[in-house]
Amino acid sequence: MIFCKILALLGLAAAALSAHADNWPSRPIRFVVAAPGGSSLDIIARTLGDKLKDRLGQPIVIDNVPGASGTIATGNVARAAPDGHTWLISYNGPLAYTQFLTRLPYDPQKDLVPIIQTSSQPNVLAVSADLPVKNVRELIAYARARPGKLNYASVGNGSSSHLTMELFKSMTGSYVVHIPYNGAPPAALSLVSGETQMLFSVPSVVMPQVKSGKVKALAVSSASRFPLLSDLPTVAESGLPDFESITWNGVLVPKGTPVEITQRLNREMDSILKMADVRQRLNNAGLEPIGGTAEAFQSLIAAEAAKWEPIVRKTGAKLD
Repeated sequence: MIFCKILALLGLAAAALSAHADNWPSRPIRFVVAAPGGSSLDIIARTLGDKLKDRLGQPIVIDNVPGASGTIATGNVARAAPDGHTWLISYNGPLAYTQFLTRLPYDPQKDLVPIIQTSSQPNVLAVSADLPVKNVRELIAYARARPGKLNYASVGNGSSSHLTMELFKSMTGSYVVHIPYNGAPPAALSLVSGETQMLFSVPSVVMPQVKSGKVKALAVSSASRFPLLSDLPTVAESGLPDFESITWNGVLVPKGTPVEITQRLNREMDSILKMADVRQRLNNAGLEPIGGTAEAFQSLIAAEAAKWEPIVRKTGAKLD
């Protein structure tokens, strides 16, 4: 008897969720961005929002919530009502490896449901203009011959910029001193001034300095050449096989959001990311649109967490 009542209650709950999904969305959508206005994440969110508002019949309200390396926004959405009216766009740090750098108020793989990977980009390995190396092989040899004599900049402790160089050091057996900066502009300027000699950072940060001749770009950190910088070789093809480190981002919703809603969001966003004008807008921001299934994005998050945990443990990096 009790078992029958439980089944009945479960059936009523399922029916309620289905009815809710049928009426969704019933009010404006809050699209939380784990970065400030004008950032690459902001550009992606606004691009998707512009297209989705007509498809869904409701306004998409962009809510920029920067701070704490993206964990404030990510945690806020993890605790939001799972009714399909709160979305998140976040990136690899808060979703994959920041959990190993500090204690988080959410579990990225349990408290959020992945919808779609929106884009990715590699880090560019750049060196100061006066460093006497022309490629990755020469850089590795130069660094190995001078343990502790070279400095590398990062855009912050525990950032992708930091961890990518630590992966490079680990795989090359070199010792280069880490100097973290508060953001990308001062890190790039330290390379220009010669205060540091090496930096991994996203293309939008270093390529303007490369074009001006103030720094040299040696390679990209992706497994294959980046279509937007096809003249640059990869680190892997330049003497360090299997090296790969990318920055990526995607859309997620709170755990418990009805599957009918998550599936529709994936279909709509995947379709939008294939549109020519959307691809051009993201390319102009230095981003390569990805798309695909929710399952593929979920697998990426899990794989990246497994990859970076031992690197973080080895470096002893912590968020301030």
